[in-house]
Amino acid sequence: MEKVKVAIVGMGTVGSGVARLLLDHGDRVIRHAGKILWLEEVVVRDVKKRRDVELPEKLVPTDDLSRVYKNDEIKVVAHLVGGLEPARTIMIELLKSGKDVVTANKALLAEHGPELFDLARELGRSIAFEASVAGGVPIIANISQCLSANQITSLRGILNGTSNFIVSQMEEVGASYADALKEAQVRGFAEADPTLDVDGSDAAQKLAILAHLAFGARVQWDEIPRVGIDQLDPADLAYAQELGYRIKLIATAQLREHGLELHVSPTLVRSGQPLAEVREAYNAISVVGDAVGNVFFHGLGAGQMPTASAVVADMIDTAVGRTALTFRTLQLWSQAEARVAVCDPQTLTGRYYLRFTVEDHPGVLATITGVLGRHGISISSIIQHEASQDENGSVVPLVIMTHTVLAGATAAAVAEIDRLLCVRPGSVRLRVLS
Repeated sequence: MEKVKVAIVGMGTVGSGVARLLLDHGDRVIRHAGKILWLEEVVVRDVKKRRDVELPEKLVPTDDLSRVYKNDEIKVVAHLVGGLEPARTIMIELLKSGKDVVTANKALLAEHGPELFDLARELGRSIAFEASVAGGVPIIANISQCLSANQITSLRGILNGTSNFIVSQMEEVGASYADALKEAQVRGFAEADPTLDVDGSDAAQKLAILAHLAFGARVQWDEIPRVGIDQLDPADLAYAQELGYRIKLIATAQLREHGLELHVSPTLVRSGQPLAEVREAYNAISVVGDAVGNVFFHGLGAGQMPTASAVVADMIDTAVGRTALTFRTLQLWSQAEARVAVCDPQTLTGRYYLRFTVEDHPGVLATITGVLGRHGISISSIIQHEASQDENGSVVPLVIMTHTVLAGATAAAVAEIDRLLCVRPGSVRLRVLS
């Protein structure tokens, strides 16, 4: 049987999982590839570090990348190095040395996709990246291949399992944000520095990739408006439940009349809808196509074996030639003009959840609704609970759900209300998924 020699560069959590699948379950690979994927080299940063996978005696990890670059028999490389550098340089050298690359590094693709994909095309090589978005959920293949007969009209997803775990803990067991984050770190869902997960950056990087695949958008991930969960108040989770909603960190890409809506933000989702019921560290993506309708994908978005599953599937597709055909056809991150422009976020319409803490005296509600009215904001419902005391007197929480309004109008209205003397600092404005 034909043998295709492969290598792994980066033997962390995911790399160890990839090695385990290749070494312990080669029969599966043969069944799907019709070939043996022979693990020839494993390159690591620290050769003394213990790994949680047992390698054959002859397969000794090395820190010498030239053993991969200079070995013409190695055809496919799993590039499992995180961050931007040296990950970018390593991928460039792999492509130049004649290797097809499989990667899980979404930050690298979101930042340097055009450069890397242009180089791969120029050299006749391919880059596969299913594992870069949503781990074991096969969203890349489904958007780029299975749904290719459709015009995708909207894509909404929970793309960061760490954030979803934290919000689930806050909502379901009443944990504080700090305690929920600590639990996520204990369970291995959050890094020691969780900033990119909790501030919405990780989800924005993944959304930039999906928006390019689904809509041909060319947008830098850091230009996507984003709000994370790091400032989420447990009070808003409780009020959302009272209103029949749950709050999720939702990444949205939706075709509008004048372009593409793109943003990442904590969003109220009606209880009972599939996205609202996603718990723990799971990811989910709701995709609407003009022919297929609504399709829902759900699964573990991170973790060793789910991500390794996606990497090995890409290695199989690359070894048998499917990736090369798709790569040439899709022209991903090419210099071709973007098929769709991104909308000005202030011109978008939608429903909003607003929460104010106001002084408890006559006329305050009329003042606030008057400001909303001047900005053309129609009110759907109001919750006003009993007053409580703070250091400056009696205050009342005021929760308002709007009808469909301009995003810019709500931002301007909240800014004006925040300047009122009868309003305490810290007003909240959250999107509502319609």
